[in-house]
Amino acid sequence: MNKTSMAGHADEDAPAVPSPAPLHDGAHDFDFLHGSWTVHNRRLKQPLTGSSEWYEFEGTNIERPLWEGQANFDEYDADAPSGRIRAVALRLYNHKSKQWTIHWSNSASGTLDQPMTGSFHDGRGEFYNQEEFDGRSIFVRFIWSPGDANRCRWEQAFSADGGKTWETNWIMELTRMK
Repeated sequence: MNKTSMAGHADEDAPAVPSPAPLHDGAHDFDFLHGSWTVHNRRLKQPLTGSSEWYEFEGTNIERPLWEGQANFDEYDADAPSGRIRAVALRLYNHKSKQWTIHWSNSASGTLDQPMTGSFHDGRGEFYNQEEFDGRSIFVRFIWSPGDANRCRWEQAFSADGGKTWETNWIMELTRMK
């Protein structure tokens, strides 16, 4: 704490008060995802049942930046054992909250899911929402892990106990197309 003498001058022995660090502006946190990707998927066959049986399949993802990187749009296409998955994701950055929302839809439903909300810290993006799954309310978490310029990872996890425990049920390993 700076002390001021009777003459109004700062005490030279008092430590300087550090300036607060500027808040991270995450408007470009998804820039790593711009472009075309092949996607190796691992998906848990029966989430939240105690099952540990996974299936694997391939897909593609094309991501385009919007608004100079402050939003982006994905087109995802995959042939899963359960059938073709065609989906889109719209990500929007809120400058006031410093958070992203992720809006997801697939061709099977034709509607937007509840948006995921979150941000990146130390290079890892975490996004959360609450939704219905098999007739019960659960929490959902997405984790984005940018790797290098040619690889990144996304995973989805569910929690049926209010976030105390999480079960990862879908992992995408993305590799940039040459």
